[in-house]
Amino acid sequence: MRLTNWGAAVIVALLAFSAAPLRAQDVALTSRDGSLTLSGSLQGFDGLYYRIETRFGLLTVDAEGVICDGPACPDLIAPKAVIRIVGEGRAGASLLTPLLKAFADSRGVGFEPGQPAILRDLKTGSVLAEISFAATSGADAVLALESGRADLMLGAAQQKGLAAREVALDALVPIMAPGNPTPFVTTTDLARALSGDVDNWSQIGGPDMPLVLHGLDADSDLAQALSARLGRDLAASVRHADMDALAVAVARDPWALAVTGRTGAVPAQVLALRDSCGFPLLPDPMAVKSEDYPLSMPIFFQIPRRHVGLVLREFLDFLSTPAADAAIAKAGYVDRAVTSQPLTADGLRLINAINGAGTETTLEDLKRLTALMDGRARLSLTFRFEGGSSKLDAHSQGGLADLALMLEAGLLRDQDLIFAGFSDGSGAAAANLDLSRSRAEAVLAALKLLAPSVPEAQLPGVEPLGEMLPIACDETGAGRRLNRRVELWVRPKVSGD
Repeated sequence: MRLTNWGAAVIVALLAFSAAPLRAQDVALTSRDGSLTLSGSLQGFDGLYYRIETRFGLLTVDAEGVICDGPACPDLIAPKAVIRIVGEGRAGASLLTPLLKAFADSRGVGFEPGQPAILRDLKTGSVLAEISFAATSGADAVLALESGRADLMLGAAQQKGLAAREVALDALVPIMAPGNPTPFVTTTDLARALSGDVDNWSQIGGPDMPLVLHGLDADSDLAQALSARLGRDLAASVRHADMDALAVAVARDPWALAVTGRTGAVPAQVLALRDSCGFPLLPDPMAVKSEDYPLSMPIFFQIPRRHVGLVLREFLDFLSTPAADAAIAKAGYVDRAVTSQPLTADGLRLINAINGAGTETTLEDLKRLTALMDGRARLSLTFRFEGGSSKLDAHSQGGLADLALMLEAGLLRDQDLIFAGFSDGSGAAAANLDLSRSRAEAVLAALKLLAPSVPEAQLPGVEPLGEMLPIACDETGAGRRLNRRVELWVRPKVSGD
């Protein structure tokens, strides 16, 4: 069992206590939100945990999460939690305070922003927790976490050996100075510029002026994320300490170019991004969540592999709630909540379907596609496979687990679901149609394993659509990977379904 809402873990196990046992007497342990009470005979207390004999057996209960009532209850003042967070400065400044405020609101406690931020019991006025944040570079942040000088790390670079909770996404966007007339940059040209192979804006569709590449320090999360995508170090000639300084410097340098998180782009101007065939790539939340937008950076809370206090555990649990998603979105980041968008509202996809149609795609094929899209919405859950494999990639595995939970909870019971399978445009259209069917069927088979109790009638059907709805250029490997996907389409069930 587990007591939440300032309730601690109730471990259904017999633990050895070194403290001297109290005389067994009846007590009642009530969770701090009043939702659960355990009554029984108190067997012992070691200063941190109660041991109580109940009708469920012998239980161990974290004293910090409950209120004890009865003659055997010891005098206990819940200790103040001191939580130290380190990590990437901009994420800490823009994301942490809204999350802590939403967490406090969800628990009915007071929140006082500052350094440290304070969580306060509104009835007694006592301080429940002090939470501090220190902007610390990657290597130093890891050292602080491993040495016990920090309790949580916030940032984009996931470290081996640490448990991680992905909390948000930030779209990565190219930026330039306001007034630069360059209309857009392609992904291939952007990669060339970041690699140092471009020194003039005219080489990437801009004016005949020298290009100055700006970036963050090499050990920053952003620089490491870009280097990992490029397969080489970022060739920036001007370096900055953080995203805010980067954006200000680019805005002041008329011929500067940089890549930063969308949340840190102002006061610079975002440069439109297209793929090599001219497909616009828009960093909107739906495209980022579905990975249709190819440049994003996950934001993690990373946790040491040791026991952490109750308040911190409750905060980490809170990150999976709608209230946390709302706070993340309000802060300008992309949250992890599943969202939907009417298929017919996305005119760009329909334009791509027509412009990108291969010679073997007929008018009847396009009519079938539009008829299938009519009245349906697309969920942000999109599934792709590891390169050269039938195994879902890590992002898709997480999305499929989320879908299984939604189905088991009955959240989509009133929806007609289909897995729409797509291929790239290489090869014959008939073969691509078969490939798209096999991909959709593979996702359905994996879903059945995750949600064995869901009735067949509530599972998605399969619709193979082959190469009919490209979202990226088939001339590049990255574009072909984006096109090879399985989407989840929904519409309300009608009577008789």
